[in-house]
Amino acid sequence: MEDEELEKIRMKKLKEMIRGASKVEEKIAGEQALARPIEVTDANFNEVIQNHPVVVVDCWAAWCAPCRMIAPIIEELAEDYAGKILFGKLNVDENQKTAVEYGVMSIPTLLIFKNGKLVDRIIGAMPRKMLESKITQHI
Repeated sequence: MEDEELEKIRMKKLKEMIRGASKVEEKIAGEQALARPIEVTDANFNEVIQNHPVVVVDCWAAWCAPCRMIAPIIEELAEDYAGKILFGKLNVDENQKTAVEYGVMSIPTLLIFKNGKLVDRIIGAMPRKMLESKITQHI
């Protein structure tokens, strides 16, 4: 009788451990997914900025050379600040509604949102250290 009870307890603990490990794996997978810029569109823009405390939206276009220059910097920052800042990329040619709504006249433009509100904008390409210092002041 005692052996059966011990076995039940062991099985219960094992199941709890497996469930706990799954939750940790899900959390890690979620953080890894946010370690790179996400695609932002007219359709998901409001949802993205409302559901994350700090969001940096890179407004860009495929034909824009300065946009291509800062793209690797944005990728690095997204990885370095995963879990603290969400980075998104908004193609202004394909998502003109949002670009017009936020007065994006030059690209690249980085729109910085905190708690769903626009708090800053950075226009033009610049070195990583300059971009990083302007962005991280909003954490």
